[in-house]
Amino acid sequence: MDAVERAAALRAHAEETASCTRCALAQGRTQVVYGSGNPNAELVFVGEAPGFHEDQQGVPFVGQAGKLLDKLLAGIDLTRPDVMVLNVLKCRPPGNRDPLPEEIAACEPHLFRQIELIEPKLVATLGNFATKLLSGKPAGITKVHGYEQEVTLGSRSVLLYPLYHPAAALYTPSMLKVLEEDFARIPGLLDRAEEEPDEVEVVATTPEADPQSVQLGLF
Repeated sequence: MDAVERAAALRAHAEETASCTRCALAQGRTQVVYGSGNPNAELVFVGEAPGFHEDQQGVPFVGQAGKLLDKLLAGIDLTRPDVMVLNVLKCRPPGNRDPLPEEIAACEPHLFRQIELIEPKLVATLGNFATKLLSGKPAGITKVHGYEQEVTLGSRSVLLYPLYHPAAALYTPSMLKVLEEDFARIPGLLDRAEEEPDEVEVVATTPEADPQSVQLGLF
């Protein structure tokens, strides 16, 4: 579909999602946080779930983690209007707790429909929940961050690029350097993703699992 058709389809899907009652989170939300950014983005970021400020404003990543995301984007000459930012969950979990399996299952069709409509070339997952859902693999973000993989989402082949959640760097400042290094690879991955799907060769391999790796919700 062309740009106009894509934007219209996303608006229609957003209106449909705004009244979603597929899980109990609908009872406590201020509003559905559908996502924001460029409907024609080549790069989509997928985070975990809305927090307090996101629930109030209806926009993902508007708190401190969002400010850090903006800084990381600026480091690779991108801005929010250049990309699309989504979450696995569209409604805020009480107290910002981790998403429950049944909540992820209920919201999953919304996310996959968004990705199907946007048709990005690169999907960067932020943290454990988005990475495990979209990769279909159990490995946590500590083991796989910075290592791209080719996956099929819907009927399309895309590059999936796991990253630490920006909130991780807020809690553990030493992770900021890791995030900056991983973000620095994004322009090159976008260039590579311009190739035809059957020409894309995934060079990076996932490192062996480290039994000492800490697997937390954002890490």
